[in-house]
Amino acid sequence: MRSAVLDARRGVVRLHPEVLAALDLRPGDPVLLRSAERTSAGIAAASEPGSARGLLLADDLTMGNLRVRDGAPVDVSPAPVQAARTITLAGDATVVAAVSPEMLRLALLSKVVTSGDEVSLLPQDLDPTHPHRPLVETARRSLSNTVGSGWTAALLTVVSAEPETAALVTPDTVVTWSEGSGGGVWGAGRTASPAWSAAGPRGSGSANSGLGTPGLRASGLPGATGAGGVSGAAGGATGASSVRPSTGTDELQRLFGEPGAAVDDEPRPPEELIGLRSQAGHLTELFDLAFHHREVLDRLGTTVQLGVLVTGPPGAGKSTLVRSVAQATGAAVLRIWCPGLAAVSPDAAADVLRRATARATSEQPTVLLLNDVEALAPRTDPGPLATVLTQLIAGLAGAGRTAVVCTTSRPEDVDAGLRRPGVLDHELRVPMPDAAERRELLSLFTRALPVADDVSLDDIAARTPGFVAADLGTLVREAGVRAAIRQRNDDTPQIAKTDLEAAIQSVRPTSMAESTLEVASLSLDDVGDMKEVKEALTESVLWPLRYPDTFTRLGVDPPRGVLLYGPPGCGKTFLVRALAGTGQANVLAVKGAELLTKWVGESERSVRELFRRAREAAPTLIFLDEVDALAPVRGQATDGGTTDRVVAALLTELDGVEGLRNVVVVGATNRPDMVDPALLRPGRLERLVFVPPPDAEARADILRAAARKVPLTADIDLDEVAVELDRFSSADCAALVREAALAAMRESMDTAEVTAAHLRTARGRVRPSLDPVQVAHLAAYAEHRESR
Repeated sequence: MRSAVLDARRGVVRLHPEVLAALDLRPGDPVLLRSAERTSAGIAAASEPGSARGLLLADDLTMGNLRVRDGAPVDVSPAPVQAARTITLAGDATVVAAVSPEMLRLALLSKVVTSGDEVSLLPQDLDPTHPHRPLVETARRSLSNTVGSGWTAALLTVVSAEPETAALVTPDTVVTWSEGSGGGVWGAGRTASPAWSAAGPRGSGSANSGLGTPGLRASGLPGATGAGGVSGAAGGATGASSVRPSTGTDELQRLFGEPGAAVDDEPRPPEELIGLRSQAGHLTELFDLAFHHREVLDRLGTTVQLGVLVTGPPGAGKSTLVRSVAQATGAAVLRIWCPGLAAVSPDAAADVLRRATARATSEQPTVLLLNDVEALAPRTDPGPLATVLTQLIAGLAGAGRTAVVCTTSRPEDVDAGLRRPGVLDHELRVPMPDAAERRELLSLFTRALPVADDVSLDDIAARTPGFVAADLGTLVREAGVRAAIRQRNDDTPQIAKTDLEAAIQSVRPTSMAESTLEVASLSLDDVGDMKEVKEALTESVLWPLRYPDTFTRLGVDPPRGVLLYGPPGCGKTFLVRALAGTGQANVLAVKGAELLTKWVGESERSVRELFRRAREAAPTLIFLDEVDALAPVRGQATDGGTTDRVVAALLTELDGVEGLRNVVVVGATNRPDMVDPALLRPGRLERLVFVPPPDAEARADILRAAARKVPLTADIDLDEVAVELDRFSSADCAALVREAALAAMRESMDTAEVTAAHLRTARGRVRPSLDPVQVAHLAAYAEHRESR
């Protein structure tokens, strides 16, 4: 058995196609898995044709269910299709509180479970045409919203199932939480509550405790479950919207707090907030003055405005910052999770807001915390609820006795009315942690964990650009889960380097969710030849990101951007991946055409949003692939002026009033003559780097790099092969090696080496892709640029 990354924790096992045929199995059929320790089940899928016939690809969760390690024998047999009638599960209290049984059933659809197994919340989505696919996508979105970024690492235990072995979860399966887990049975008429909770002042315990203090519940919301909102398509509430008291600490914790939010019993002091000390200092001064030194304001005859907007990427610590400062200044925190409140009817939501306002003014000092405020007050089509919210915030903040703090990860989507004077006067930005701060956070998260001596937190911090505090917490938790599964029977388990490296591969930073560039473990040293190109990229891209202080000391501005141009397949994108693989910067990658839409103003807005995210995530590398589609020569388009406005937006962002510090833009194109000339002037994409087709020496280096893990026979001389590959691009050379390996596999699946004969066969199949006319045109363009 071997780890299968792509199917991690989805209950999928992969077998050779011939093995599937011999067992009369089709992809998606259930299979029984028997080891010497116990029996489990999974969903069969086909492995790559080149894999060994006797190899079963499975993930660590399946190996843990079978109580086996890598290389252990496992018996595989077809399992009869048995629809599960009932399934009872147990899990972490946080997950049980946030996930309704209905959502849990959607996450488990089409999986086969066995009593005693551990299962994950990751949906099984092998077949994109499966009729349950829309339900699976719904579950994925709902879990992300309710559990937070850690939902992919959550593990549950199958307490019982009927039937006990290989029970297939269907839409008719009754899913329940086990007794004592705090859950219930779907369809039992549970009601939801708008998400708001109270935290007492210093020393009062959990931020969601509020012992003996009535909360608010919007009753009569059909289909409402989970934390602070309505599940599924129920959407807006219908029926009664009366408000009645609700008591009980567990219920407040489960329903009124933000789903997936990590709530510490005792928030850390502001001076211990890694990367947020300056923001905490500013907020502490403001709260302390308003709550404890009002006599100074009275003597000066002035007032203080206590409306604050805290912006920053999801999981960066916005709520933690507010709770920590509130505790330090002796204030209670009253929390409202706005997306949950927006899910109920406007009348009920407005009523909850008014009652929360009354509660905040009656208990001094208090901080009213509105998480994700853009859900209640969006910029587009705000609606009456946004007006009510603005009036309430202005009244509370203007009185100077109750602080109102709104948080958002998308400030551009917040209603402009909230940001005008007299409402949210103050604005604080929570930045993403740099490498040193990530190192501190990792040290904090692993302080109480048994970590092996081979773990280097400095190395992990360097390899996690774009990770915020919540992502790093999820990373450590995922590594701990992998270590626990791997050392289930050990008395002294430890988190090893391999556990953290595997976790890095599966945990994706939430702030970089829209990045389309897969960052591999590459560096410029892995790029064959191209010495001049690598030198130019090091000076223009890596130096500004690594040594910004040196540029400041010498009194010069670092280069803003670089344009890579050359024939297709010659390694432009590969070079950028190598730059990203150095781990020196966060990476935001988009293709030029992805930013263009038919809606007026949306393309320019996408450009502004891209650069805003880059500034927040600095140091950042922005990669614009196919930049000729995004910024063609102005005045020649027939799209109503959309591309002209996009070019203008790009020019403004690159060389406008708002500077780009620690942000470098790299564009790539094979048509540099079609890029607007204004974009190629100094201060913008000022350095043009020609990526030429590889010569014989470069082709030999590329062949050696591509064949690094391929067992070639001694009679193959890659230097001689490279000489024969005229008009072959870098991609063509890599394809040649791959085709030679496939030729060896066609001859025998048990072959151990790739011979010269296989390479000759591949040479007849792989054709050169370089167009001599295009190469000559690009070379002439490069020569013309250099001669100017």
